[in-house]
Amino acid sequence: MEITEYIVYAIQSEVDGRIYVGFTENVERRLKWHNQGKTKSTKGFRPWKLLYTEIATDRTAARKREVYLKGGSGKEFLKNIRDKSDEDNL
Repeated sequence: MEITEYIVYAIQSEVDGRIYVGFTENVERRLKWHNQGKTKSTKGFRPWKLLYTEIATDRTAARKREVYLKGGSGKEFLKNIRDKSDEDNL
């Protein structure tokens, strides 16, 4: 049985700073798709940069973490990372 690892990721729009959260098996390919406009929900806010990643052991764990990061506490966690990143780039 093949074990598939999933990557939960957050990307940030370089246009307006919004954050998008998802999960994938290949984060580099997925980011490329977002930046090529192949993802309907992110197409209008390109370009995107990778903000955060974490590894999940299976699809269920990845989905659960994605839902958390899209909610209140998770969103605050990602905003803190974004704001720290913005400060570091000043």
